[in-house]
Amino acid sequence: MHRSIAQGPPPDPGGALARTAAPRARTALVVGLGLVLACFALYQLTRPAYQTIYNHFSWQAEGWLDGQFSIRYPVVESADGPGNAYFNDVIAVLDERGAPTGRGMIPFPPLPALVLLPFVALFGLAVDQTFLAIVIGALDVAVAFWLLGRLPVRPTVRNLLTVFVGAGAALWYAASLGSTWYFAHVVAVGLTLAAVGLALDGEAHAEARPGGRGKASRQPIDGRQLAAGFLLGLAATSRLTVAFGFPFLLLVGGGGWRRRGSSAAIGMAIPILGLLAYNLAGTGTLFNPVYEELYRYEIGAYPDLGYQAAWSLQDIRYIPQNLGVMLAGLPTLLPPCDPGVVRLPWSAAGCSWVIPEQRGMSFLLASPAYLLALPALGLLHDRRVVGALVATAAIAAVNLMHFSQGWVQFGYRFSLDFAPFLLVAVALGTERFLGPREERRTGRLAVVIALVAASVAIQAWGIAWARTLGW
Repeated sequence: MHRSIAQGPPPDPGGALARTAAPRARTALVVGLGLVLACFALYQLTRPAYQTIYNHFSWQAEGWLDGQFSIRYPVVESADGPGNAYFNDVIAVLDERGAPTGRGMIPFPPLPALVLLPFVALFGLAVDQTFLAIVIGALDVAVAFWLLGRLPVRPTVRNLLTVFVGAGAALWYAASLGSTWYFAHVVAVGLTLAAVGLALDGEAHAEARPGGRGKASRQPIDGRQLAAGFLLGLAATSRLTVAFGFPFLLLVGGGGWRRRGSSAAIGMAIPILGLLAYNLAGTGTLFNPVYEELYRYEIGAYPDLGYQAAWSLQDIRYIPQNLGVMLAGLPTLLPPCDPGVVRLPWSAAGCSWVIPEQRGMSFLLASPAYLLALPALGLLHDRRVVGALVATAAIAAVNLMHFSQGWVQFGYRFSLDFAPFLLVAVALGTERFLGPREERRTGRLAVVIALVAASVAIQAWGIAWARTLGW
């Protein structure tokens, strides 16, 4: 498996390439900054009118500041401060007699709480978690723009796909909402994008060396790949399944696959071992047991969601029904008329023809620009494409085995776990679809623009309904 590369740099008489590179870089910087600021404004303008009431990580940060692994729970809202008695994803800590202790444990990995820790220390539980999600979401867009610059795609593709990442995919919904589950996604996305970008950067530098990829490095560890592994492992301390994107780092980066893999594995091991140590200190086991107890609770509490008592919380038998949500989930057509719902102009008889399905919708329907990955199937000789598709499939498979697929939501929020990898295939597929740069195929470019525009419009529709329905 290889990629065709030019042997050595092209001739540059008079330094013409060097003179044009700086203005192009400045233009790219201005465009990228503009896109990031536009996404920040978009997220801020479309956030809910209220602060999120699901702020488990803020309570976890407060617990740490009190010297505890657990949080205060259940706390009833009062004039003295906010409450959390309505939280579902908490298991009460009992004493040796089985009596409540006024403490609780949450099942989520700790990195989002660590991100919130300094802000909780300054502002307490009143910290605006949604605003922080908006800021981090805008930074995620910046990292996506940088990543796309590590790929051989034209500026038009780079700019369009940055718009797609920021406003045409699930990141918009996640960053503008900022509740517990979405905050974890927003934190993980940027770290994963950075890991992918570093691996791509290492790949490019390896091929730019005299002798190309065939020139082996004498260093046993590749610094970029180690850093990429560390960032991917760090992302996994926010969203566990991101760790299954490791095959990308095995296939893409500097050096041979052994050097790439060992460097990335060492980097990943640092935060993941830290997570295991945290679990051991907080729960007495390497793997947080809280989710297992919550799973048994949710089986009885939500009978309409198809959870099976005879199955484990991570079970291969969940794949068929969850795959239907991920790929074929549809909105609700001709829903019953609810006079309590705000009526919109395109409604029929005072009610909407169609509303989003809160259990989730096909990520291809919610973000059709992902279909631009299909032309990349003709590039399976390229390690970057193979790594992106294998990582996407691995993460998706593990997520599909999970009993829950992330409701209440618009679209399919678990797509954010593999989106940074799939973005590589989308970018290279788009470039292949457009054809050689010297051939101006305006019809094909119009297709790309239409898919990105449709993705943005569908996301806007979903978010408008989410705000209307109080999701």
